[in-house]
Amino acid sequence: MGTDEAGRGTGQRQRHGSSDVLVDELFDTTVDLRVFVEARLRPLGASVARLRALRMLAREGVPLRMRDLSELLGVAARTTTAVVDGLERDGLVARVRHPDDRRSFLLTLTEAGRLHHDQAEAADAKALADATSGLTPAERDQLRALLARIRSTVRPT
Repeated sequence: MGTDEAGRGTGQRQRHGSSDVLVDELFDTTVDLRVFVEARLRPLGASVARLRALRMLAREGVPLRMRDLSELLGVAARTTTAVVDGLERDGLVARVRHPDDRRSFLLTLTEAGRLHHDQAEAADAKALADATSGLTPAERDQLRALLARIRSTVRPT
């Protein structure tokens, strides 16, 4: 199948329905990668959303306010609350009173949360290595450079 001048696939069905087949392929790849990784995390009781929250708490190394975690994750506070509620229910995250603001809580990893984070990180790394194993180091570098060019065009200055 060929492409027209706008980069649309001729006769090709686009799953995400943008006006550019390349953009659709980027979206499709992202969705497929997420589904692939989710399947690898699920046996551990993990998910991409849960891992991202645990990762931010582990990376920061200090207790965080819910608002700060939401900003780090780039998601709405409501989404973060739902994820944190599940992590807390599973004993992976604890809410502790903020020492300077009685109305506020801080989020911290529990010991079980640290262990779960380490296991989920290992599964995530393995899944992503498997997913990209068909690329040579040069192809990885080339793809990263091309994606960086797109990001530099669309990111606000």
